[in-house]
Amino acid sequence: MAVTKELLQMDLYALLGIGEKAADKEVKKAYRQKALTCHPDKNPDNPQAAELFHQLSQALEVLTDAAARAAYDKVRKAKKQAAERTQKLDERRKKVKLDLEARERQAQAQGSEVEEDSRSTRTLEQEIARLREDGSRQLEEQQRLIQEQIRQEREQRLRGKTENPEGKGTPKLKLKWKCKKEDETKGGYSKDVLLRILQKYGEVLNLVISSKKTGSAVVEFASVKAAVLAVKNEVGLVNNPLKISWLEGQPQGTVSTDGTSYSGLPQGSVLSERDYESLVMMRMRQAAERQQLIEQMQREDEEGLPT
Repeated sequence: MAVTKELLQMDLYALLGIGEKAADKEVKKAYRQKALTCHPDKNPDNPQAAELFHQLSQALEVLTDAAARAAYDKVRKAKKQAAERTQKLDERRKKVKLDLEARERQAQAQGSEVEEDSRSTRTLEQEIARLREDGSRQLEEQQRLIQEQIRQEREQRLRGKTENPEGKGTPKLKLKWKCKKEDETKGGYSKDVLLRILQKYGEVLNLVISSKKTGSAVVEFASVKAAVLAVKNEVGLVNNPLKISWLEGQPQGTVSTDGTSYSGLPQGSVLSERDYESLVMMRMRQAAERQQLIEQMQREDEEGLPT
């Protein structure tokens, strides 16, 4: 059987699925296993199977003859070494090419950095010049704001004296609600919750929750008007009502326990007719806000539960 030159370009060991050091016995066994699958008698209509059977037969012929196998191995080794040299050369060429491209990119980047630095310097100089021009305007604006704040504080103090002519200082209220010592939610009344409830009546200057007595707090309003409205109208959370009473600054003629008498207040000072007209709308807002607080607390409790 003549061995074709095309076959010698193939890897005969890979064709049979054996190693380079396989003995004749292993070569013949591998040949039989592969030849059985592509024998022409089993594949009469498959020309590719017949071609593969022919190649397997030639591989068997070369690898089972000592002289032919030695010559094939020598040629195969030379081809493998040549391929490795070509690969190394290609890798060196590729590395040189990549190095050249990298140096080109580095040079371009350095040029871009120099240009960017120059632009940044010009921008900084322009910003410094602008700040110098705007500096006086900024200073004037800040001084104006400070003067405006001083004026508002002066007017606020004057309003406090007008609303509290008896000189009792800012009004302070005592807040109470049900709360157990071990209750981490503090009965639903955190400082934020209390502020949201009370600030709708007016400015709250201070709010202190007692650390010794649970369910107790003191709130200081900026005006008597706000304190009076809070005592009269606020009931707190539906599931845990607030009890509000006067601590300091109660106007004469007011009844702090039930809010039924305000006869001692001059008309238009603490509770004017306009205040009474707005009470209905205020109570509607209170109900809506209390409901929002309850829903928010329920969501926070659900999120805090372990899953």
